[in-house]
Amino acid sequence: MFPRVSFRHSGADSLRLAGILAAAVLAFGMASCGKKGGTPDWDTPGQEAPAAETAAVPAPQPAPPPAPPVAPPPAVTEVTAEPSSEGLRFIAYNVENWLTMDRYVDNKLLKNTPKPEEEKQAVVNMLVANTPDVIGFCEIGEAGDLAEIQSSLKAAGLDLPHSHYIGGSDPVRHLGLLSRFPITSTAKAAETDFQLQGRTFSINRGILDATITARGKPYRFLGVHFKSKRAIEEADQEEMRVHEARLLRRHVDALLQADPEARLVVYGDFNDTRPTKTFKTVTGSYNDPGYLTALPLKDSRGHSWTHHWGLHDIYSRIDFITVSRALRPEVDFRASHIIDMPGWEKASDHRALIAIFN
Repeated sequence: MFPRVSFRHSGADSLRLAGILAAAVLAFGMASCGKKGGTPDWDTPGQEAPAAETAAVPAPQPAPPPAPPVAPPPAVTEVTAEPSSEGLRFIAYNVENWLTMDRYVDNKLLKNTPKPEEEKQAVVNMLVANTPDVIGFCEIGEAGDLAEIQSSLKAAGLDLPHSHYIGGSDPVRHLGLLSRFPITSTAKAAETDFQLQGRTFSINRGILDATITARGKPYRFLGVHFKSKRAIEEADQEEMRVHEARLLRRHVDALLQADPEARLVVYGDFNDTRPTKTFKTVTGSYNDPGYLTALPLKDSRGHSWTHHWGLHDIYSRIDFITVSRALRPEVDFRASHIIDMPGWEKASDHRALIAIFN
């Protein structure tokens, strides 16, 4: 508080009092500045904020309870179907040259070389994962090749102890069948030759005919692998397939004439698509009692192709499973499908088909 000053004095006293007053004001101002200086730059390296200027440290809080342990993610395992306890699971599969032949491996021609081990293992993995009761194969080499598949499957946990192996005029590629259940009978088609352009030809890979009885029900399997689309000098390749289809159809008609209730599964690599004469010859007329229903199989994406021709990048449905009218009611159409599990392209240029019967 400033002293009360009276100005009722002489001039000299007035000047002296004015000086005293100015000095007092100056001293007060300097004292005020000493209490609050300018904001220092506390971000300068090596410089600490004084204790009076730091934020108050909150009182320590109790530690939160420990978080519950997090379970590790489940291991990724390949889904494997359970072996069937009723009905029948059938796979039709062209395994692409499970045989010894000249092959190109890494752009090198290798003479008399078996199917690469990586491809074989991919075939085995796919089959074991789908636990079929019966498998119908195309493009098997010798009987020993079918036995190799059989032993490889058994070592991987899929035991199909019963087998059947046949061929036609092609000395290299044959048909084979493996079964969990005993093969009760086999047969041969009455006709296996046809005439074309004045020459006699035999069906290339024959017609596999084997019957099994599974859980009290008979199933008769007819397997084929028709002439490929590769041109030959002797005859038109398309006409050859049509003639082979006629031989198969005559065999089917003979069986159904003898037993109209025959439970037939007619399958294989037709090397032709649905609109062709080959396909229609095999299935017959829809209104005919002997009509064979082609199962409308699709993969997990809704696609229906079964073969990829890599040279021309063409995807086609040329592999089929068909059934007679007596067996059609037992087909599980929703569960039957084209197998497209990862690695299919390592195993073969074809995708396997699986039909499930109740």
